[in-house]
Amino acid sequence: MAPSRRAIVVGAGIGGLAAGVALQRAGWEVEIHERAASPRELGFGLLLAPNALAALKELGVADAVVRSAAPATSVEIRRLDGRRVRRFRSPLGGPSVVALRSELHGALLAAVGENCIHLNSLAEAFDLDSNGVTLRVAGGATHRADVLVAADGVGSAIRRQLHPSEPHAESSGYCAVRGVAFGVSAVLGDLAGIGYLDDGIEIGTARGTSDAVYWYMSLIADEFDAARRTPAAVLARVVPGCDPLLATLLTTTKPEDMRFDELFRRDPLVSWGSGRVTLLGDAAHPVMPHTGQGAAQALEDGVALGLVLRGETGIEASLRRYEQVRSQRTRAFVRLGPRIARMTTTRSRVILALRDTALKLMPEALLQRSAAGLQRYPHAALRS
Repeated sequence: MAPSRRAIVVGAGIGGLAAGVALQRAGWEVEIHERAASPRELGFGLLLAPNALAALKELGVADAVVRSAAPATSVEIRRLDGRRVRRFRSPLGGPSVVALRSELHGALLAAVGENCIHLNSLAEAFDLDSNGVTLRVAGGATHRADVLVAADGVGSAIRRQLHPSEPHAESSGYCAVRGVAFGVSAVLGDLAGIGYLDDGIEIGTARGTSDAVYWYMSLIADEFDAARRTPAAVLARVVPGCDPLLATLLTTTKPEDMRFDELFRRDPLVSWGSGRVTLLGDAAHPVMPHTGQGAAQALEDGVALGLVLRGETGIEASLRRYEQVRSQRTRAFVRLGPRIARMTTTRSRVILALRDTALKLMPEALLQRSAAGLQRYPHAALRS
């Protein structure tokens, strides 16, 4: 019987758990280290496009997620005051669902098993040698494995050690407020969601479950000083004069169910890992939320990692193959986020006019084909 292979994953977010599930299914023993005291996540919403659903199916958790999620059907684009710009009969790109992050995270957590998760375990550094890798965590403890996967987010300590001369993440120029309103999903009627595009603001709303509506705002960061970088201050500015339906969603949301975030960006890395260490999710390729692909790309990473490490090929060669395939795929989304934000969240009169004209006149079939191309499920190259 072949000796068991051990992988350490740093971070118990969606990407880290997806990697854990995929590696377990590939025959690996998995140990996940999470800095927080609880593995649970807050319940903000996620659009799960066709490629995300395909990844979840491959991880064996699609049914558990879709069961509580809301299918994405007709959506509308409106002005902030409620005037309709356009209605789309179906979600762009193909069948999608909107799920609460807590539901997706919980399904992955159940699949990987909480017994393999080490909480209050802050990764600080690693040591490589010819036989494996050692993770050092706060407090002095060490953990040994054959592979180390860093899924510890934008501020990844493992990424800093791998790329010590890389600049820190920089402000994207945009900020966001996200929230979930409970008990008011009926206000959407027969719509799966409504998007609001106006001067200097983008707001998206989407039915997350039969009882919950997820919403987010994209705003220009320079327009909010330190005193106004709170959900309450933003809502006080936005709610007066907005669509009554939107006002209901925003004012019904409890303070503990919303959050303000500054959005950061990084240029794509030329190379991700070294030796038996690699990166995954936001630690490798932070994607702005405007793409709707942050969770999807982390899920794809996890599946891809399981595919390359399922056989007997050398570990380091397998990791470099994973990185090559995934960096080609994710680079487009890293660069796409700021481009979308410049179109959706702007005060440029020229861009506003071009955007509004395109929204009104572009054939829905053309928009569908464009979105479907980005959301096509990858990994054919890793299955041979």
